[in-house]
Amino acid sequence: MKLDETAHIIVVGDAMLDRYHEGLTSRISPEAPVPVLRVTDSYDRPGGCANVALNIATLGPKVTLLTFVGDDVDGRLLQHALEEAGVACQFQRSATARTIVKMRAVSMHQQMLRIDLEDDFAAEDKAALTAEYRALLASAALVVLSDYAKGALSQVGDLIGAARAMGVPVIVDPKGSDFERYRGATLLTPNEGEYWAAAGERADPARLATGAAAMRERLDLDALLVTRGEKGLMLVKDAGDPLTLPAEARDVFDVTGAGDTVVATLASALASGWSIEDATALANRAAGIVVGRHGTASVTAAELAGVELGIGNESAVLRDVQAARRRGERIVMTNGCFDILHAGHVSYLRQARERGDRLLVAVNSDASVARLKGTGRPFNTLAQRMEVLGALKAVDWVLPFGDVEPEAERDLPLRLIRAVRPDVLVKGADYTVATIVGAEEVLAWGGAVETIPLVEGVSTTILAQKAGARVGEAVGS
Repeated sequence: MKLDETAHIIVVGDAMLDRYHEGLTSRISPEAPVPVLRVTDSYDRPGGCANVALNIATLGPKVTLLTFVGDDVDGRLLQHALEEAGVACQFQRSATARTIVKMRAVSMHQQMLRIDLEDDFAAEDKAALTAEYRALLASAALVVLSDYAKGALSQVGDLIGAARAMGVPVIVDPKGSDFERYRGATLLTPNEGEYWAAAGERADPARLATGAAAMRERLDLDALLVTRGEKGLMLVKDAGDPLTLPAEARDVFDVTGAGDTVVATLASALASGWSIEDATALANRAAGIVVGRHGTASVTAAELAGVELGIGNESAVLRDVQAARRRGERIVMTNGCFDILHAGHVSYLRQARERGDRLLVAVNSDASVARLKGTGRPFNTLAQRMEVLGALKAVDWVLPFGDVEPEAERDLPLRLIRAVRPDVLVKGADYTVATIVGAEEVLAWGGAVETIPLVEGVSTTILAQKAGARVGEAVGS
C-alpha cells in the first residue's frame, strides 16, 4: 500500500523552533569550570507540533498546521521553513508571548546544554483558532493534536468532540498525567513514562498490557499505543492480545523528535486507509530510521518503503535528497562501475560517507561499463551491483547512469550531479580535482571536491586477472 498524497491532515498543538549550535570543545572557560563550545555551524529546525506537520508533509499527504507563535522573527522563520516544505500554516500570532525556541549546544554529536526560551499560550484567546479548525474539518481525513503543555490545546476536549462529531479520526500525542482530558480520541500515543504517570502506579512491565487495555476502555478510546523506546511499540485496541513490535533501530544517535515521527507516520498511514496494525508497523519502521540521525529529523515515503526505493528509483531518491537537505544534512556523491565489490570499494565508500551525512552512489549501466571496460564486462549486472552497494551501511542511495544521458555526456554522471547538487563530490586519489567529472559544476555552486586514497593492490581488474589465472590452471590440470 502507498500513502495517499491527496489526504488532508490537520495538526493542532504547540509549535516551537529547535535551534542548534554545533562545534568543538577543546578547552575549559577561565571564567567558570565549564567547557567552551567553538561554534562552527548553526541551524534551525521545526520542533513540537511543527515537526509533526513537517514529517507528514515529507511523507506526502497534505497538511495544515494550526498553532500559536509570537509576532517575532523566530515565528516568521518557523513559518518560512514549514511552507518551504509544503505545510500550510495558519498561525495565530500573539502580541504578548514570544515564539518558543529551544536552543541546543552540541559537540561531537552530543548535547552539552539546552536553553529554553518560551512563554505559555494558555491565556491566548482560542476562538479564532477553533473557528479555523472547524472550517477545515470538512476537508480533513484525520486530525493530530500534539500536546507539549504550552497552552495551545487548553480546549482539547472541544477539538476532539468537534472532529468525532464529523466522523474525523483524532490522534492525540498527550502530555502530563491527566489523560481524562483526551477522552473520546481515536488513538492516544503516550510514551511509557507518560503512561505510568497517568496510570498513577509504579512501573511494572508485567502489568503494562492489562493496564493499557483498562485505560483504553475507561477513556473511550478506539486504541492506545504506548511507545517504549528501545523496547519498541505496544498497541492495544480491543479485548484481544496487544500488538507488540520490537524496535527496529540499528544505531541510536538521537531520540529527539522520534515520537513526532511515530505520530506523523501513523497519521499519514491511517489517513491513507491503512489498518491500524499496518500503520503501527510503518510507524515503528520510521522510528528506527529517525533515531539513527542527529537532531530533530524526518523520514520520507521512499525510505519507509524499503531499500528497493532507495535503489534505482530516481524520482524517489531525489525527493529523499531534497528532504535530507531541508534537514540540514550534508550530501556526498561519488560514481563508478563497482564491478566485483571488494575491500577497496568498502573502505573508499566508508571514507566518502564520513565527508557528510548521506552518501549517494551513481553507478555506470551495463552498456556503459561495456563501452568503458571492453568485452566481457561487467562481470555483474547493474541490478546485482546496485543491490550489493545498497546493502552497505555507508550507502544511502544508489542510482544508475549511462543509458539516458545526452550523447555528448554519454558514460558521464553529469546529469545526475546537476540533479542532486551534492555538497561534496568525491573520487579516488587516482584522479585530480581537475580531472574529476562534475568538479567544475560542484565548485561553482559552492560545494567541495575531494579525493580519497585507494587501497593498494586491490582492484576489480586485479581480482579478475587472478581469477582468470586460477581458472586457466584448473583447466590445464
